[in-house]
Amino acid sequence: MTYNYQKTPFHLVDASPWPFLTSMCALFVTTGSVLKFQDFIYGTELMYLGFILLVLTAGAWFRDITREATYEGNHTTRVQLGLRMGMALFIVSEVMFFFGFFWAFFSCKFITSY
Repeated sequence: MTYNYQKTPFHLVDASPWPFLTSMCALFVTTGSVLKFQDFIYGTELMYLGFILLVLTAGAWFRDITREATYEGNHTTRVQLGLRMGMALFIVSEVMFFFGFFWAFFSCKFITSY
């Protein structure tokens, strides 16, 4: 008899093809953009194909995440707290990065010498 329950309060993710496929789609977008900017043949088509595939793979990836969270019950209360804290820390780090970036920009001698 096998019981379907989690032995740990954390979510151990399964292997997924979506990160690799998403990176390949991003490669198509960047390669197509470079080819389009250089007026090569089929650059525009490759860029648009990359965008379409990128949207499709992102949708499939989000579908899997939603399925794991709702139907499979892998996102326990502790996992949800970790996801929220991770997103909050990411936003705080981005705010600090841009604050430091603009502080350095506005206090640069080149800018203030005018």
